[in-house]
Amino acid sequence: MNATTLPDDESVHGRNIGSPAYRRYVVLSLLGVYTLNFIDRQLLGVMAQPIIAQFDLTDTQYGFLNGPPFALFYALMGIPLAMAADRFNRVRILALCIALWSVMTALCGLATGFVFLLIARIGVAIGEAGCTPPANSIIGDYFRPGDRARAIGTYTMGVPIGGALASFIGGPAAQLSDERVRGLLDIFGLGNLPDILQWGEGFGWRFVFLALGIPGVLVAVIVLLTMREPPRGASDPLGAPKQDRAGFAETLRLLRGKRSFWVMCLGAGLTALVGYGHFAFQAPMMQRLHGMPPGEFALRFGGPLALAAAGGTWLGGYLSDRLTPRSPAVIAWLPAAALLTAVPFYIIAFHMPGDRLGLTFAVWLVAAVVHYSYASAQFTISQSLVPSRSRASTIAILLLIIALVGNGIGPQLVGLLSDTFMRHAIDASGFGAVLDTTTCRARDLSTLAPELREVCTRAYGVGLQRSMTVTTLIFVPAALCYWLSSRWLQQDRLAAQSKD
Repeated sequence: MNATTLPDDESVHGRNIGSPAYRRYVVLSLLGVYTLNFIDRQLLGVMAQPIIAQFDLTDTQYGFLNGPPFALFYALMGIPLAMAADRFNRVRILALCIALWSVMTALCGLATGFVFLLIARIGVAIGEAGCTPPANSIIGDYFRPGDRARAIGTYTMGVPIGGALASFIGGPAAQLSDERVRGLLDIFGLGNLPDILQWGEGFGWRFVFLALGIPGVLVAVIVLLTMREPPRGASDPLGAPKQDRAGFAETLRLLRGKRSFWVMCLGAGLTALVGYGHFAFQAPMMQRLHGMPPGEFALRFGGPLALAAAGGTWLGGYLSDRLTPRSPAVIAWLPAAALLTAVPFYIIAFHMPGDRLGLTFAVWLVAAVVHYSYASAQFTISQSLVPSRSRASTIAILLLIIALVGNGIGPQLVGLLSDTFMRHAIDASGFGAVLDTTTCRARDLSTLAPELREVCTRAYGVGLQRSMTVTTLIFVPAALCYWLSSRWLQQDRLAAQSKD
């Protein structure tokens, strides 16, 4: 049948593939996969202190464990895995990667030392690098362009939902008594496992890694058996090319000169820098400023804030779909407006006095919703600028930049600024000659005079508070990047269509 005889909606706007019920199943399944991805990724941050205590890690070692190696391997492995997803069966690749990161998550719970834990975390990074590129490509081939932003927005809700569940599960579970953990393990006949593996004391955190890692293998099997590989490009408007193969070099060629893509990637990286920095240090900040233990923060703030961010992620995709007919570039300018709006809410929340924690939570909640409304934009823009054969590779390039700039720099930058501002606070107190940051970070300050203890306590909290505040201001250049992307987006889309 000639394209001119087909319904206008299908010939111009593309068509959805499969039944509505099955498409919902695909999106919700991928949401579950991405949620599991981020639960396993965020567990280390939620249970930081028990792990530090278990292996007697310095803050430098923990910072290294939490940042650069994971970011580097996640970023670099995303490229070959995305190329494979553009060439081979994406469902099989996704299932294999789920199984890999789940096994490596479980191995984190069996770690006997720093090096073992580092290797296991690298394994998690490699597995998780193969999640988003094939998942986005699958969604892109099930949904026509006009419906993709909402579908991708639903999928990307896995980031905040996973973070919420990591807090809700990891925070309390890390504080389980050893006797309680033995009782839970005994249900499966493994009550003697802590003795056999010589876990010592305080091993609740190990049980969390095992309990969340092992079931992931079952999830991989379910995905493999129930999710069908969609035909590539079938959801695109008729006349769009439907080629199955694209090399990484070809993808770079297709993206060359597309200013909207590259400036958006920079904006996404800067936004992720703030997000990863906030997540790594928000619980310590609240403990230092208001005496809130990590477990309490996870339940009262961490989990609910992550759920609010999930709502913001969905809201951003929904608003983009609704407003696109009026403004085709809304997918880029809406995140710019949202990030600028989030800045004052975050700063107010960080500086709220300790006797108004309820109001602190409410303001922080608004900041999270507005902040994470940007999330689906980065994937939707990326998919709109290349043909179907290059979508996974394009997403991998985006994730490479996000991982290196966001996860690779964010936590380290917040920590560096915190130490700098802490030093300044000590000097400003007039006691810089007798106090330093090492002294003020000590667990036991009882040997210091009362006025010195007060200076140390305040500097330790204020230093991190100022660091979080300054880092939040990075949203301003990030918003500028998204705004610039909106200015060039339509031109780049038209250029891409003319080349196709």
